[in-house]
Amino acid sequence: MAGTLAACGSSGGDQGSGDSKTVTLVSHDSWAASKGVIAAFEKQSGYKVNVLEDGDAGQAVNKAILTKDNPQGDVFFGVDNTLLSRALDNGLFQPYEAKGSDRIKPEYRADQGKHRVTPVDTGDICVNYDKKYFADHKLDPPKSFDDLVKPQYKNLLVTENASASSPGLGFLLGTAAKYGDEGWEGYWKKLKANGVKVVDGWEQAYNEEFSGSAGGKKAKGDRPLVVSYASSPPVEVVYADPKPSAAPTGVAQGTCFRQVEYAGLLSNAKNTEGGKAFLDFLVSERFQEDMPLNMFVYPVREGAQVPPEFMKFGPQAGDPETMDPAKIADHRDQWVKSWTSLVLK
Repeated sequence: MAGTLAACGSSGGDQGSGDSKTVTLVSHDSWAASKGVIAAFEKQSGYKVNVLEDGDAGQAVNKAILTKDNPQGDVFFGVDNTLLSRALDNGLFQPYEAKGSDRIKPEYRADQGKHRVTPVDTGDICVNYDKKYFADHKLDPPKSFDDLVKPQYKNLLVTENASASSPGLGFLLGTAAKYGDEGWEGYWKKLKANGVKVVDGWEQAYNEEFSGSAGGKKAKGDRPLVVSYASSPPVEVVYADPKPSAAPTGVAQGTCFRQVEYAGLLSNAKNTEGGKAFLDFLVSERFQEDMPLNMFVYPVREGAQVPPEFMKFGPQAGDPETMDPAKIADHRDQWVKSWTSLVLK
C-alpha cells in the first residue's frame, strides 16, 4: 500500500533464501517496518530477515507466480483480495495457519479451509484530492463516483493501470461494484471522455502526477485528483516539516473500495520453518501496531491500537464498495481485458 519508508533488514537479491538462518520476504515496494520491531523478531526467532522488493503489487504477484518452482524467497507479502484467486489458482502458497490467526477479525479472513494465506492489513482505495487546488478554484471537491464524470472535474483525475497496478485494479472493481456488470463500462466511457489520465503504477500517479502530495509538488504534478488510499492523508502530515495541523489532501468517501492484504508461505520455499515464524510475527500485536505509521494501513488483529494521527487524518471509509472474492475471481480477467480496450486504446 501507500508506504513511503525503505525496507528494513537487508534488501537485495535472493541471496540467503537457501540459508537456514535467513528468512527472505518477497514483497511489493511499499513494505516497511520499524528497525526495532524487525530486530526484535530477529533476536527472538534467531532468523535474519532479508527483504526483496519487486515493484507494484500486481507486478510482484505476477513475478512470484512465474518463479514459483524456484521462488526468490520464503514468504510473499502483498497479495490482496483483488488478486488473491490468481495466486491461489496458480499454487503460489503452501498451507500454514499462523499462530495468532484466531485473533484476526473474521471479516478479513479468507481461504479458511486450507489456510494458504494470512490476512495482514486492510485499507481503502479511494480518490484523494488536493485541498488547495479546490479552494483556489472555488470548486467543491468530488464526493462520489458519479461526481468524477461531471464537467467541472474534466482533466483532473489520474489513476493507475488496472492490468498492472493494485490500486488501479481496486478502483476498477469499485466501479464494477457500484454500477454492476452492465453499467461499469458505460461509466468508464464517461470517465475517459472526461479526461482521466492513466499511468503505470501508484508511485508515478501519487508522487509525480498528483498536485497535492509532497512528491507531486516537487515534480510539478498538475492533477488534483488521484486514485490512492483513505490512509494517504496522514502520510502528508507525518512526514511534513513542520507538521501541518490539517492534512493538505482529502478523501472522496464515495469512491472507496475495501482492500485486504495477505501473506503466505511460498510453495517450494527453502526455509519453511523461518517462513512460518515470520508469518506468526506478521499477525503479532507488536507488528500489527507498528504497521499503521510505516505502511499506512489498518491492522487486522482484534484489539491492535491505531495511532491517533492515523485516526484523525486517515479514518477508514464508512461505507466502502466491496466484492465477494469469488466474483472477483470469475470476472477480473475479463473486466481488465475490457477495461484495457476501452480506456487505453
